[in-house]
Amino acid sequence: MDANPVFKALADATRRKLLDRLRASNGQTLGELCEPLDMSRQAATKHLVILENAGLVVAVWRGREKLHYLNPVPIHEIYERWIGKFERQRLRALHDLKKQLEDPS
Repeated sequence: MDANPVFKALADATRRKLLDRLRASNGQTLGELCEPLDMSRQAATKHLVILENAGLVVAVWRGREKLHYLNPVPIHEIYERWIGKFERQRLRALHDLKKQLEDPS
């Protein structure tokens, strides 16, 4: 997996806001996404293209409406590569500590 497009997409605060909006309510139209952000449709479209190219957003046509959905897979892959191994070590340490406290012999 090439994580560069994902990191580039996540580097922008506006794109993170769009992802947050999709996380809160998946399957939104362009108008629904940009309305509360006080953003033009053209600006939102540019951000959505970057998010789609990074695989973070998937668009599905339903009739004449284009709905946008959050795809968490690229973020999960980054978590597994960069964060997950540290989390596993912490959980293992907590598990070992629990065993020691429960069986002091």
